[in-house]
Amino acid sequence: MSKTLKSVDYGLEKIFDGAQDFLPLLGTDFVEFYVGNAKQAAHFYKTAFGFQSLAYKGLETGSKDEVSYVLQQGKIKLVLTTPLNSKSPINDHLRKHGDGVKVIALWVEDAHKAYEETTKRGAKSYYEPKVHRDKYGEIVTSGIYTYGETVHVFVERKNYNGVFFPGYVAWKSDYNPPSAGLKYIDHMVGNVGWGEMDIWVKWYEEVMGFVNFLSFDDKQIHTEYSALMSKVMSNGNGRIKFPINEPAKAEKRSQIEEYLDFYEDCGVQHLAVATDDIIATVRQLRANGVEFLPPPPQTYYDAIPKRLGSHMELMKEDISVLRELSILVDADEEGYLLQIFTKPVEDRPTLFFEIIQRMGAKGFGAGNFKALFESIEREQANRGTL
Repeated sequence: MSKTLKSVDYGLEKIFDGAQDFLPLLGTDFVEFYVGNAKQAAHFYKTAFGFQSLAYKGLETGSKDEVSYVLQQGKIKLVLTTPLNSKSPINDHLRKHGDGVKVIALWVEDAHKAYEETTKRGAKSYYEPKVHRDKYGEIVTSGIYTYGETVHVFVERKNYNGVFFPGYVAWKSDYNPPSAGLKYIDHMVGNVGWGEMDIWVKWYEEVMGFVNFLSFDDKQIHTEYSALMSKVMSNGNGRIKFPINEPAKAEKRSQIEEYLDFYEDCGVQHLAVATDDIIATVRQLRANGVEFLPPPPQTYYDAIPKRLGSHMELMKEDISVLRELSILVDADEEGYLLQIFTKPVEDRPTLFFEIIQRMGAKGFGAGNFKALFESIEREQANRGTL
């Protein structure tokens, strides 16, 4: 091979020519979680994952119904929101789903146009365009529903210079643990119900102008006991990638069925966050108390040279270290990738995180599916939900 592989943000490449450009997306603006106790959740994400304090709104800023803490690491912004009284509709979301992702906010040049283009193509409105102002300028937002009760909010912030958003103040804290090296959101995975994957694939194609650039069926994603199907959707510039999973018939219950049972609806299953040094990141996260899925069998690591093929000569990582940390490796024609998955970060077995480092590869670790899902099944067996 003539090229040297390096860690890349491949989302910056214009590689999906089939996607329509009526909805140009600049990136992920933020992801908002509805949680039962935002103050404690913020402490967890700072301590465990190395996020930093960014912004806050609550009683002190005039917000009487809800409180939100905003955390940042690299380009990733998490908003953790909790209701302040029993009348808040956020309580309905928490009662049904537990803690989980409510808003996937997408950064756009024009929130009015984004709303107009998606709603005229069939999107259900979450709210019409709004202008939010303070002394730092203005932000325009609008919103539409996607699967389940999850929503996409379009954020136009070109005329704003504040810390985050009107109504928020800078959150100053004496406690800011070191970053874990997380850079940006690589992709976000949604779980949908039986027979719904193709419905939502069509929705993203027609409403958002996305393309389906990778597909996996139950013949590719299965173990002895369970199976699922998945299709990966991407916008035109490749910066936004949404795999969509659906359960498939098998002897026992898949991880998708378990998610749907406990989340009680379709929703975001996991966030994949990118790092330039997965070994350093995983070592730090483990030291911080983050729990990862159990390791694959040791024969998995013996087979890495064969799996990587010609990429093996450019691989920088020591297989013995990957084995020690239970990091998975896969390759495609463009390069290789390294990935690892946390256990669910809440008591309901729903939301978890993936840590990923891409060394040229544009795939999603298809060669790791069997080892990964067998690890998940061992956890399901421990929970009595397999």
